[in-house]
Amino acid sequence: MSRVINGHGNVTDATRARILSIIEQLRYVPDSAARSLSTGLTHTIGVLLPDLHGEFFSEIIRGIDQAARRRGLHLLLTGVHGSAAEAALAIRQLKGRVDGLLIMSPYADSAFLADHSADDTPAVLINSPVRGQSHSSFCLDNRGGARDMVRHLADVGHRRIAFIAGPQNNFDATERLAGYCEAVRALGPHVREFVLPGDFSEESGYRAAERLLTLDERPDAVFAANDMMALGCLRAFSDAGVAVPGEVALAGFDDIPLARFVSPSLTTVRVPMAELGARALEGVADAVGAPEATPTSTEMVATELVVRASSAARSVVNRTDQIRTQLM
Repeated sequence: MSRVINGHGNVTDATRARILSIIEQLRYVPDSAARSLSTGLTHTIGVLLPDLHGEFFSEIIRGIDQAARRRGLHLLLTGVHGSAAEAALAIRQLKGRVDGLLIMSPYADSAFLADHSADDTPAVLINSPVRGQSHSSFCLDNRGGARDMVRHLADVGHRRIAFIAGPQNNFDATERLAGYCEAVRALGPHVREFVLPGDFSEESGYRAAERLLTLDERPDAVFAANDMMALGCLRAFSDAGVAVPGEVALAGFDDIPLARFVSPSLTTVRVPMAELGARALEGVADAVGAPEATPTSTEMVATELVVRASSAARSVVNRTDQIRTQLM
């Protein structure tokens, strides 16, 4: 029975089916305490994220949870909100309670983990700047995604491209800003960077748009470092009677589900958030199962440009308006 429950392969299909049928009839549930005593494992993974709110983190959690279920693992989930001391305390409190750690934190590197986590607890970092070679990391290609977006906006004729940045201590935000700056500089000396502060919230996107509306020379396009800020920006433009994309193009980053349902639908960079979470969970589960055989590495997860109505070229918008006028 134990070989079936633990997923070992040296069991015939007929035997596996018969045992699973008996387990279902008896409503058998393995005794986790007994398993821990016999294996020395808790069958639990600790997950530390900067926040548990919003569609970005909920999708990451969904991917982690699905992969954990496939592995028969439980999760201990906590949010650490921007403090190194808070992250350190959470890691120390998980000692002895988890077999491995998944961590997304700007403070997580080899030295930080050596100070606060158990030596025999594998840790996998998500979207964190890896300094040192003792831990694996799964990172989004934020910089490449931002470069792709700027090139798209330039290809459809925009040159004055403003950027709404994210929080300063956030790894994703830092990489997206870097990609924006690299792509703008590649357009030549006549194209200038224009960066406004933001914090990934709708409110900060709204405030950034309000500032843009006071300028004598407004940008051709606004690229927000996440979709929530782009949606706040869209609302501010709508409140002010500024047409998107007729007067200003707009783009975001993440491709949250709401992005395709607003009007106009939002051009964005699609981030495979659930896939990122699932791959990170698989990585830490492999490390728990065979710590000596699991190499440390940094895997980059690709992003995808998603072009929708909000970034249309002005010439395209104008031609559409002309056609509508002729038909009226």
